[in-house]
Amino acid sequence: MPAFDLTQLHKKVRRIEIVSNRLVSERVAGEYHSVFKGQGIEFEEVRPYAFGDEIRSIDWNVTARAGSPHVRRYREEREMTVFFVVDMSGSCRFGTRGEFKSDLMAEICAVLALAAIANNDRVGMLLATDRLEKVLPPRKGRRHVLRLVRDVLGFAPEGYGTDLAQALDHLRHVLHHRAVVFLISDFLTGGYERALSVVARRHDVIAIAIEDPLERELPRVGLIPMIDGESGRVMVVDTCDARLRRRFADETRQRREERLTLCRRHEIDLIELATDRSYDAELVKFFRRRARRLSR
Repeated sequence: MPAFDLTQLHKKVRRIEIVSNRLVSERVAGEYHSVFKGQGIEFEEVRPYAFGDEIRSIDWNVTARAGSPHVRRYREEREMTVFFVVDMSGSCRFGTRGEFKSDLMAEICAVLALAAIANNDRVGMLLATDRLEKVLPPRKGRRHVLRLVRDVLGFAPEGYGTDLAQALDHLRHVLHHRAVVFLISDFLTGGYERALSVVARRHDVIAIAIEDPLERELPRVGLIPMIDGESGRVMVVDTCDARLRRRFADETRQRREERLTLCRRHEIDLIELATDRSYDAELVKFFRRRARRLSR
């Protein structure tokens, strides 16, 4: 990569770090802790009963042997593994307003990863196209998180297509214990439902769908050349054709409905974000919605 590009990459990573730090400290960290619990509780000690202790925590066997009340103490196993599966296909290196989808993906990874390490969780990542591009094993620490962000922004993948099924299947070999899995993609592909259902049975999966406004609705601007980011195919589209625009909108709506149905079927949380809208409010809204559901 040329020196100029490295300089620009460093500036982008630094900007994302600053924005993410503020967002995590002000809005996300507390919400994150409330909805992503550890693996359970772990026994810590037995000690003499003290005023204010819960009666239910008395260990009656120890109490009988000692001749005085004793209670069992537990602590929450807070540490978790958080794993990002990030779609690096050609369609994600696209943007018409605000920023590229891949840039937004990097920001989302930064915010969630910084929130994770603030809670002493380990963070890992898998970058995928139509092949497995790179796997970073789960680790702790800010430097590790910034490396994840740098890779999402600056990694030059070999593939251009999308194979989410292959990436999800690979998780079974990477994650041996229950983890929180963030699947970040534009989901402009199919054939991954079986693999997703298998992962969702073992792990806590959150799907984050990223879109560009041009993918929601074609503007009426006449003849425009369009390039398929995954195949490289070029076509000229007449955006003044009302039937074409309706068909495009219908297909977009159908794809979104299918994604929603798929996530509901497998009890997967879904966050929908776009490059032309602020994502922090959507993240906080998701955390609060999830917290309400878990409290029922």
